[in-house]
Amino acid sequence: MDRPLELDAVQAFVLAADLQSFTRAAEVLDSTQSAISLKLKKLEQRLGRRLLERTPRLVRLSAEGQQFLPAARELLAAHERALDRLEQGLVRFSVGISDHVAGAALPRALAQLHAHDAGVMVEVRVGSSHDLMPLYERGELDAVIVRREPQDQGGELIMQEAIGWFAHPDAQCRVGPALRVATFSSTCRIRELSLRRLDEAGIAWVEVFVGGGILAVGAAVSAGLAVSALLHRSAPPGAVEVGQRLGLPTLPLAQAMLHSRLRETRAQAALRTLVAALKSA
Repeated sequence: MDRPLELDAVQAFVLAADLQSFTRAAEVLDSTQSAISLKLKKLEQRLGRRLLERTPRLVRLSAEGQQFLPAARELLAAHERALDRLEQGLVRFSVGISDHVAGAALPRALAQLHAHDAGVMVEVRVGSSHDLMPLYERGELDAVIVRREPQDQGGELIMQEAIGWFAHPDAQCRVGPALRVATFSSTCRIRELSLRRLDEAGIAWVEVFVGGGILAVGAAVSAGLAVSALLHRSAPPGAVEVGQRLGLPTLPLAQAMLHSRLRETRAQAALRTLVAALKSA
């Protein structure tokens, strides 16, 4: 990766361009004319562009300097905004996210949250909706993003996503007439729903793997052990949807709900950024 630009050199360039003088720029920065000249020379070498035309009396922007000046101003402004955010103090909150919802989207969502507000410290817990909701109700989490359950009250519907039957392309999906299935623990709503749909369709099945979370069940699918009912976002890389090929029953949409007790404006905005990033995955 290319070396980042030195902010003090960029600042010296902007001042020299505005004041048309190395000497005046040095006065503003409490430096010397020779130090400013050296900084600008290194900046030009770093960019591979001549930014300023020097004359005995004035300093003028070159054509390439005119192109670079707006970007230089924006870089300095972004730096100031970042400092302002930090001076406002850190904002801290905790959020629980269902492992079905988090999937592979969580790293990018966290990156977008940090880009939105670097002054936010968020504690994230990923787990089952069955485990996270009681933590929220006891006040141990400020917000949760969980699957909607029939008994749930309140909350905001933030997304709906299809549940499919997934397997490794080379998996042996049946043992005799029975479908080999990998399931979640007994408290998982998707487990209960998918097995009931198989029973209603008259499809024999045998449970060959039980996992305590999406990582474990996804590993079983990737290993070719069995078929599993998964949200599309949480299916492991390389897994394929096999429901139609195997004649398996259609599964309903899963609904994700947001429950939050956050009241602080920055925390609310940060949570909304996180939710939007997860939705866009």
